[in-house]
Amino acid sequence: MKRSVLTRYRLMAYVTAVMLLILCACMVAKYGFDTGADLTFAVSQAHGVLFMVYLVFAFDLGSKARWPFGKLLWVLASGTIPLAAFFVERKVRAEVEPLVSDGLATSEA
Repeated sequence: MKRSVLTRYRLMAYVTAVMLLILCACMVAKYGFDTGADLTFAVSQAHGVLFMVYLVFAFDLGSKARWPFGKLLWVLASGTIPLAAFFVERKVRAEVEPLVSDGLATSEA
């Protein structure tokens, strides 16, 4: 497996997680303090688009790593739970890193 597949996933996992945290803060401002409705709308739209990109990259990684359906579903859903994507990304990286290294070793031979 190419390293770029893992790198794309990791980048989008972090971006999606940060955008979700920003969206949560905007939602608190909007519904708790009745301010920032326009900002909340813009952040929610941006998070939606970035989450779709995250889904594509996570699915690509999962199919190349040959994950079972339950694991793939958990990784895909982690982009919807605040802070979960940070922890899932670390676990996925640790699991997929040997596959990337093995792929490079076999392609050089």
